[in-house]
Amino acid sequence: MIFNNFHGFNGFGKVSDIFISLKSRNYRLYFIGQGVSLIGSWMQNIALSWLIYRLTGSVFLLGFIGFTNQIPMLILTPFTGVMTDRYSRHKIMLLAQALFMLHATIMAVLVLLNVIEVWHIITLSVFFGIISAFDAPARQALVVDLIDKPEDLSNAIALNSAIFNGARLVGPAIAGIIIAIAGEGICFVLNTLSFAAVIIALLMIKIPLKKENKKLSNFKNSFTEGLQYTFRTLPIRTLIILLAILSLFGVPFIVLLPAYAKDILHGGADTLGYLMSGLGAGALLGALYMAARKSVIGLDKVIYLNLLLLGISIILASLSNNIHFSLVSLFLAGISMILTLAAINTMLQTLTEETMRGRVMSFYAMALMGLFPVGNLISGSIASGIGITYTLIIGGIITIISGIIFAIRIPVLRKYMQPIYIEKGILPEVKDNIPIGNK
Repeated sequence: MIFNNFHGFNGFGKVSDIFISLKSRNYRLYFIGQGVSLIGSWMQNIALSWLIYRLTGSVFLLGFIGFTNQIPMLILTPFTGVMTDRYSRHKIMLLAQALFMLHATIMAVLVLLNVIEVWHIITLSVFFGIISAFDAPARQALVVDLIDKPEDLSNAIALNSAIFNGARLVGPAIAGIIIAIAGEGICFVLNTLSFAAVIIALLMIKIPLKKENKKLSNFKNSFTEGLQYTFRTLPIRTLIILLAILSLFGVPFIVLLPAYAKDILHGGADTLGYLMSGLGAGALLGALYMAARKSVIGLDKVIYLNLLLLGISIILASLSNNIHFSLVSLFLAGISMILTLAAINTMLQTLTEETMRGRVMSFYAMALMGLFPVGNLISGSIASGIGITYTLIIGGIITIISGIIFAIRIPVLRKYMQPIYIEKGILPEVKDNIPIGNK
């Protein structure tokens, strides 16, 4: 069968191919700038979660701050995605990074002057979320503009995941040490400085200007077209819905880690840093695996297998009160989480038409980051009522069920994906009408 030839290790290239997209100058600059900036961002994430829990001792507020941080994504990204398709993605992202730097500066000043209050954090979290609503679709859609060869797209997406999770590995570990020695304020200062790297990189990037459509009267039509395209295309709709379920019930275990580190493992900020680094180490390994793949064929299988592994890992972590066992569980969770997310991202970008990319990726951002705060709020509320352990178990079970349902749907999805893959040269032409999912 046509699909079978692309399973297994045939999809892998040489080790040097893991970094093949770095041969593109623009992407190389972006990769380096983002690498520095993301370390600062992860330091701030750890400092912020620890600050909230230190000030309030409330797992509900941990979830609520996560909710206010990213709920603007849920509301705004379908509209900012239209702007991403109409205007310069490069300029949108550059402006967003400058505003992120301003946000980090304000946080640093408030914390260092010891005048920070919960309402400050909530207000600035909403501000951060609004910026993210413009940044996320532009960031996702910009990748294709940064690479010289279209066939390097999946590699560039995987390397984005690798640098993100490499920073997740390094940033929290540094933050844990800095918080223990000097407090949270220094982490916000270092994050402010780190934004200079990505801003300089974006200024150095040269992308041919695209003609901008400034006829705002067509905005509503553009939005409607994007909505219909996304949810009438079966594989794209299925992936977006799966991502939404994952954001609501699978990934929110991360927001409970500060309370998990303190109340279950009886540790401090350094323990939280170790847990996040364990998660990041697994995610980095998963991202490198994705970067080594040469084909998108078989990514649907990667998704459902790793949904099962993620659910199991979350349940194992929930049953642990030993830091070493917890680190192993979170390491496995990191691998499976990033393999699932990177595979969904790669499949979406491969299946999507270029003219719809910004709008489809805005729904991707909405499902991943926009619904994530809702999941945070749900998890924080449930944990306040029945405890962290049972909350994690419920999330793990739902993740496993979603993986089983997706696995059942794969044959139908492959039948719809086959003509798209043939059109793009990913699969060879066939004379007979054999569904892509037959085995």
